[in-house]
Amino acid sequence: MIRPGACIGILGGGQLGRMLILAGRPLGYRFHVFCPENNSTAGQVADSFTCANYDDAVALESFAQSVDCITFEFENIPSDTLNRLSALKPIHPNARVLHICQHRQREKDFLKAEDFPCARFEYATSPESLVKAVETIGFPSVIKTAAFGYDGKGQIKLDDPSAIKEPESLWESLNRPERVVVEEWIQHKGEFSVVCARQSDGSLSTFPVAENVHIHHILHRTVAPARLADDLAKEADRLARAIAERLDVVGLIAIEFFLSPDNELIVNEMAPRPHNSGHYTIDACHTSQFQQHIRAITGLPLGDTKIHSPCVMINLLGDLWAKGEPLWDLALKNPKVQLHLYDKGAARKGRKMGHFNLLNPNLKKGCEEAEALFLELKT
Repeated sequence: MIRPGACIGILGGGQLGRMLILAGRPLGYRFHVFCPENNSTAGQVADSFTCANYDDAVALESFAQSVDCITFEFENIPSDTLNRLSALKPIHPNARVLHICQHRQREKDFLKAEDFPCARFEYATSPESLVKAVETIGFPSVIKTAAFGYDGKGQIKLDDPSAIKEPESLWESLNRPERVVVEEWIQHKGEFSVVCARQSDGSLSTFPVAENVHIHHILHRTVAPARLADDLAKEADRLARAIAERLDVVGLIAIEFFLSPDNELIVNEMAPRPHNSGHYTIDACHTSQFQQHIRAITGLPLGDTKIHSPCVMINLLGDLWAKGEPLWDLALKNPKVQLHLYDKGAARKGRKMGHFNLLNPNLKKGCEEAEALFLELKT
């Protein structure tokens, strides 16, 4: 067990790291953030901060010597970095988990090998092999770069054969990647997710299934608990637990699902860290996903994940600042709303700047109220 008073190292300086720190402070932990960005939102609230590239061997060694264990708040960290740090301090989740989840080919291979439900897929490493892969999968389908893809980046949907007439141009538009995954397009009825925590002794805990709505591939709204049949909610929970066990996760892992027209759950993606769709837990659950991650990686008892109020979470993107600073009074005067801003500085289109949680025992009314508030903030 890594007891309170110890220092936890975090790779990455984004809002997930920031919220990990804010959740871990009441438990008595200190935090050291390592990332290449000088003015990071996580670094602002950390006890210590190292601004260096992930391949800086000297800085990495100094960072490792200053902490008792290490975690990460995003996936795009070089494998060599984690391998180097693993020799010095415990890393949770471990380097193998990140190696699989940060690369779509390895992720799909894992799901298929372990017999978890996922979309049909093929790989391509050139424009020529792309044509063959698309012919095998058929239409509609989607091309996804194998690495460095999130929030819809590095994806192109193909609706019919005309979309693959110029494979060289397609390859160029994806920045000539080393490899892509071609998946069948799932005409889903809904998108759902489960955040699962696991400790080194194998104990597991899951949060209620969340129901998600994306706009332009970026999460817009999460509703919890999901309006999903009990048998499907139990199956989503079972799959999340099974994946966490097979990967030997220590910490959090979030599993995203599509619900097919035939009412089958299909695993879409895995993220071994706190997840955007789990932000509702900050205000709606006895233990937030962020504190649960700290508990899991340090060996403290896992917290109670029961939801004490149905909740609607709305993401606040930089687009909201197009006409100036939003009128936060509109949110703050509502006793059902908790506002969370990430202090990121410049607001840019598509940049996640914050979120709000709206608690309402009636989820239908809660959704209507949350969307109405979002529109008010937008204007």
